[in-house]
Amino acid sequence: MAAGKRSAGLLLYRGAAAGIEVLLGHMGGPLWERRDAGGWSVPKGEYVPPEEARDAARREFEEELGIPPPDGAYVPLGEARQASGKVVTVWAVESDLDPERIVPGTFEMEWPRGSGVTGTFPEIDRVAWFTPHEAHERLVVGQRVFLERLAERLASGA
Repeated sequence: MAAGKRSAGLLLYRGAAAGIEVLLGHMGGPLWERRDAGGWSVPKGEYVPPEEARDAARREFEEELGIPPPDGAYVPLGEARQASGKVVTVWAVESDLDPERIVPGTFEMEWPRGSGVTGTFPEIDRVAWFTPHEAHERLVVGQRVFLERLAERLASGA
């Protein structure tokens, strides 16, 4: 990914017996199928201004999960620069989405590389609810800051 690219996403959270849980998506395609730690992401996708980041986050949520984004109060969790140089902007929203409802969007890529064969793969091959501790181990390193920011916002009553 080239520097200057921007992505936006929604981090869903819900109350649970042990505190809160967050909804993450496991990245689809052959490059991620055997990876658990570091293979999960906030549902997000790229956008290009003048599209607003929050509008892009809602659009990408629907494209990646195949269901409309939840209504509710959108809590800004700010931006974070990823190792690739891409800047990701995330909002948290409280919702109790059933993972069985997702119908993931797809993408095409040549696989195996150099084979000349193009395959179609899901953007996200599954979603699941995790405690923040469980999510921290699974999330792409550059997105872990959003878990910390969500905890801070909830603790402050945001």
